[in-house]
Amino acid sequence: MSVDPSINVLGGPLASCSTDPVTGFFRNGCCDTGPADQGSHTVCAVMTAEFLAFSKYLGNDLSTPRPEFGFAGLKDGDHWCLCAARFLQAHEEGAAPQVNLEATHQRALEIVPLDVLRLYAIEESTD
Repeated sequence: MSVDPSINVLGGPLASCSTDPVTGFFRNGCCDTGPADQGSHTVCAVMTAEFLAFSKYLGNDLSTPRPEFGFAGLKDGDHWCLCAARFLQAHEEGAAPQVNLEATHQRALEIVPLDVLRLYAIEESTD
């Protein structure tokens, strides 16, 4: 599978989002993307109980463990590559989590404006 250049929304090199749990469309710890990533898993977000409940309500349960897929379930504080459209939806509904801009892929900007991402920016680095 081809991978787009690993550039973040600030124009620099894409930082790691999380290796514990391992995240990303390619499960490489980064919010890398490419043509096969139809959901644009490009926003590196810090999970909150509020966002996890919001996502579950919308039909994407990220908190329940799924051992058959090697997925332990996410909890408050975990970093995860979110679909850009789901992040934007959470923003519009007042449930958006914080974002690591250095670990958010530039392709997220096709869906989420940078000024919206900056509203949720964290200063700390991940991993």
